[in-house]
Amino acid sequence: MGTLPSIKNILILDSEGKRVAIKYYTDDWPSLSSKLAFEKSVFTKTQKTNARSEAEIVMFDGYIVVYKFIQDLHFFVTGDDEENELILFSVLQGFFEAVNIILRNNVDKITALENLDLIFLCLDEVVDGGMILETDSNVIAEKVNSANGLDTATSFSEQTISQALATAREHLARSLLK
Repeated sequence: MGTLPSIKNILILDSEGKRVAIKYYTDDWPSLSSKLAFEKSVFTKTQKTNARSEAEIVMFDGYIVVYKFIQDLHFFVTGDDEENELILFSVLQGFFEAVNIILRNNVDKITALENLDLIFLCLDEVVDGGMILETDSNVIAEKVNSANGLDTATSFSEQTISQALATAREHLARSLLK
């Protein structure tokens, strides 16, 4: 019988490789300097790739790193070299989409920093101690929404027509700007 899938870390870095939201789940990087060195190395190795439309996978220093970029943010999920890439991808996708839902499709560095508490709540809902808890973005967003004390009557799955139109307008504006 195999072991349960586990996550080594989840990173959100900005377009310069600086920390936005970071969570390490193992002691593979025991000091702050080793964590910063890992983050810089991963950023340097991946910054030239085009991971905007689809997530990319890279083997790096004995780890599998799955990553995706949106605007000026870079999302990374790291697992052991024997970890299943599809599981790592589902963690990345669930976290990424939950953040997208919570930030109302306005995922950029400034908005992320303004809502850092919600992003860390998302991290806590996705992974705890390296163990994967949830990968469904809607479930994650609902839990964060309720944990933050927001009105659940206006949950993301039950938006009013005006909210849905506003969201659609934002999507259209973003797609035209790309």
